[in-house]
Amino acid sequence: MPPRVVAIDYGGGNIGSLVGALRRRGIEPVVSDDRDVVLEADAAFFPGDGAFAATMEALHERGLDSAIYERIERGRPYFGICVGMQVLFERSSEFDGANGLGILRGEVGRFERAPRLPHMGWNRLEAIAAHPLLAALGEEEYAYFLHSYRALPGEDCIAAATHGERFAAVVARGAAVGTQFHPEKSQRTGEKILDAFLASLN
Repeated sequence: MPPRVVAIDYGGGNIGSLVGALRRRGIEPVVSDDRDVVLEADAAFFPGDGAFAATMEALHERGLDSAIYERIERGRPYFGICVGMQVLFERSSEFDGANGLGILRGEVGRFERAPRLPHMGWNRLEAIAAHPLLAALGEEEYAYFLHSYRALPGEDCIAAATHGERFAAVVARGAAVGTQFHPEKSQRTGEKILDAFLASLN
């Protein structure tokens, strides 16, 4: 029986491309902003897109911030994409600043040494810790990024990338993982990562 997968609908984000990618993997996700559905699904995907503070406000209005936090604390699988990864951190300095979920230590900040912003396009992934999510990746794997803010590599960073400066590309803590890039737009590299995450649900 396929796992029950929810794509978190907070009023933004590129949910359509994620849903398409999951359907190609034989998964029919539920798109929902219901906190109980988000809390109880076998896996939750959060395809964030846009500003950190606005995203956190939208989550809070729907009670989804507490649902995400609680499911991660329970050890239930979570996959955050782009801003969906960034909200796992303690804080972002974007605009006037905002607090995140505090699952991971550190602050999300604007690139300081980027040759151009936003960082848009393909970048090579550098695995820096062994993890099942990265097990199928080779030495030359590229992923598609679109962002102007980043987290620096910390204790929960398992893969990095460089755009004028090194930053966290993939993070993991327990059953929660996140990618700064968009796996659903990263062709074969993204497919390998999605397949690895879905395989972990069995």
